[in-house]
Amino acid sequence: MILLFTATFTILVLSSLDQVESSAYDKIVTHSRIRAKNEGPNVCALQQVMGTKKKYFSTCSNWYKKSICGKNAVVLYECCPGYMKLDGHRGCPAVAPIDTVYDTLDLVHAKITQQYSDLSKLREELSGAGSYTMFAPSDDAWEELDPESKAHLVSRGNTAHYNDLIYHIVNKRLLTKDLKNDMTLNSIHDNHDLYINHYSNGVVTVNCARIIHANQVATNGVVHVIDRVISSVHPTIMDVIQTNGDLATLKIVALTAGLQGLLRESRHYTLFAPTNEAFKNLDRDVLDRLMRDTTVLQALLKYHLLNSVQCSEAIMAGSVYGTLEGSNIEIGCDGESLTVNGIKMVLKKDIFTRNGVIHLIDQVLMPDSAMQVTELIGKSQNIFRDMVSQLGLSAAMQSETEYTILAPLNGAFSEEVMSMDERLLKIILENHIVKLRISLSDLYNGQQLETLGGKLLRVFIYRTAVCIENACMVRGSREGSNGILHLMRSLIQPPETTIYEQLLKDGHFKIFLSLMESAGLTDLLKQEGLYTLFAPIDAAFETLTEKDIALLKSDINTLRTILLYHFSNGVFINGGLEGGVTNLLKTIQGNSLQVLSVNNSIHVNSVEVPDFDLMASNGVVHVVKTILYPQDMPVGREDILVLLKKLNRYIQLKFVSGYTYHEIPLTFIKRTITTHVIEKGPEVKVETGESSITKVTRKIKGDLSVIKDRKVVGRDRSVTKVRKVVGRDASVTKVTRVIGGDQSITEVAEGKPSITKITRFTETHSSSSDGELDTEGEAKRLMGPDFSKIVTLKGSPDLHESESERITRIIKKGRSKKHAGKRQPQGSRQRVRPVRHDSRPSQ
Repeated sequence: MILLFTATFTILVLSSLDQVESSAYDKIVTHSRIRAKNEGPNVCALQQVMGTKKKYFSTCSNWYKKSICGKNAVVLYECCPGYMKLDGHRGCPAVAPIDTVYDTLDLVHAKITQQYSDLSKLREELSGAGSYTMFAPSDDAWEELDPESKAHLVSRGNTAHYNDLIYHIVNKRLLTKDLKNDMTLNSIHDNHDLYINHYSNGVVTVNCARIIHANQVATNGVVHVIDRVISSVHPTIMDVIQTNGDLATLKIVALTAGLQGLLRESRHYTLFAPTNEAFKNLDRDVLDRLMRDTTVLQALLKYHLLNSVQCSEAIMAGSVYGTLEGSNIEIGCDGESLTVNGIKMVLKKDIFTRNGVIHLIDQVLMPDSAMQVTELIGKSQNIFRDMVSQLGLSAAMQSETEYTILAPLNGAFSEEVMSMDERLLKIILENHIVKLRISLSDLYNGQQLETLGGKLLRVFIYRTAVCIENACMVRGSREGSNGILHLMRSLIQPPETTIYEQLLKDGHFKIFLSLMESAGLTDLLKQEGLYTLFAPIDAAFETLTEKDIALLKSDINTLRTILLYHFSNGVFINGGLEGGVTNLLKTIQGNSLQVLSVNNSIHVNSVEVPDFDLMASNGVVHVVKTILYPQDMPVGREDILVLLKKLNRYIQLKFVSGYTYHEIPLTFIKRTITTHVIEKGPEVKVETGESSITKVTRKIKGDLSVIKDRKVVGRDRSVTKVRKVVGRDASVTKVTRVIGGDQSITEVAEGKPSITKITRFTETHSSSSDGELDTEGEAKRLMGPDFSKIVTLKGSPDLHESESERITRIIKKGRSKKHAGKRQPQGSRQRVRPVRHDSRPSQ
């Protein structure tokens, strides 16, 4: 009884000292106690792999899956380390008696180790004074020792037993909490090193031998039982590669890649080493390509290296690990076998070295960075891959060229697409191959990507999506040695027309286009930019009479407010909207649209959008069957209120007598100056003074015919006059155009015909309440006759004459149209000094 009390007290004292810091192993044992609490005190629950003797204090994941390494596991209840059963009592209420290290070997069922300790004269040391940690091989470990090692051990006699055993002993007491990951200990056998790895799943290894029974405290130290006999380690990973005949090809790869120094560094690596047979299984062309490119070869070898030591016994389920190449691989197990990326390929495990561990594998692991981008196309895109090969596009993607593939998933290839003419299908597929290498991190909103077919694709970046034109990416982008692969949900369809052209061609938006024209907003549909339009079809206006439409057109502020509420700056397609939540899109009018995307459908302001993602060169169109109106905006006129109720039955309109719509400045209508360069020639100088005066000077050389005309352009401007004087043999020809108030264009021509650069001033404007003038149409008409054509007529009088007649007809036609318009107010005409034409040389 006194002995039992003494032992219990000693254990409690030691335990109190050791609980200052617990380890992963200790935590797993604690969880095992909790799982077995119904079995009595100090009982631990373990899992044993069916068909084997392997037992584990398992993690929660393994426990609830009831499996280890993919194999069914049964639950065992045993005494926790340090405790024993007592007859007539539940559980394990007794503390194991404390004794010397030698006698403790019998207690933990390491009797063969104890026997060899007697034979090697080691008993005296293990029973004497000192503080030791012994990693004692279990009886099963000695039995499972390979025959060659057994024969070597017997032939060397007691000396061999002694050396092997003292290699398992450290001259200090170390519990599991003291055994840190990547720790190196000196054994008492010539200070040979022992390498400790302590894993997060509670497994602790010594030179890859797993501790299966830990912390059996002795009077002169502590005993940890391990599952195999420890042998001496190799110097480095590179030394193993150089001396192992099965790794001769890997040796050539390492030397060619220049990584032999890396493999000798004092680090902690795991190498999955492909055997010679593994390299033979590679296509010869692939191996030759790899050997020619040092960068690719380095990536290949580094993909087989982990920056940590992963012993086979520490792997109880699949886990992802980072490689030195930068990518991840999954290391798992299937029964007794290790798996890499889910494939059984490990031939030999746990060749331990001073800088890591080696596992021999029968396949070469191929990272994306060592593969060509076409080799990255997977099963979910194999229709695209087959079509690219069949249509001859593979030839354009050589290994020396960098490009990006936008590969649609198989579901994008409908029967309609597959039945297309091959020439058309080839054009479509060319739009999925970008000439440059563009990674996901390189993409930005508004970016344009040039395709193999010469098209420019626009990039749209959203909160939760990246889209190219109408198609959005899915997860799974991969980076190869010569390019990038992105996966697309659908086929990419680059737009060919503007929003205006698209609506006009469709034929179901006539009333909307008419209203846009009445509001002076048609240019918004035509101009360059990125817009989202919720376009109402003609049926949306079916409740209105002609009188109602006339009323709507009569109030321009009301009309613009309603129409501009259908426009948002930026392109928002269904795939770019965050699903299941309300997306707020600010409109050009100022209020926001509430857009909801659910189950591949769109609702705007609770109104269903029957057709969407109609891409245009300046935006996207979503079709609606009703007029949209801001719910929080009141109406100030009763006749307008009645009209709006006819147009929208989905919202409750609020009437506020006297409320007026704010005037919306048309600052979003763009002004541009466009320069057309035909070929290299004399420079054209554009001088811009004040905003109302622009001068364009042209120099035209050559013998020219004579064309004279005078044009008057009316409307709100005082007078616009154009005089064109082109003289035969004239050294100087001037064409003066006066457009509106102070604006004039002067053309000067001299010498021989060589004009090659034409600059045209274009001002886009729709009449607004600020009194600013619209000169776009007038400027275009006044610039009408193309003088680049006139100067190419030298030596052809017939062409001179026909061209002169054509220009005269155009000017007369324009003049007659202008005279048919509003007459100019009296006193508003300005005199234009005629251009004098004489034979004196120009200054």
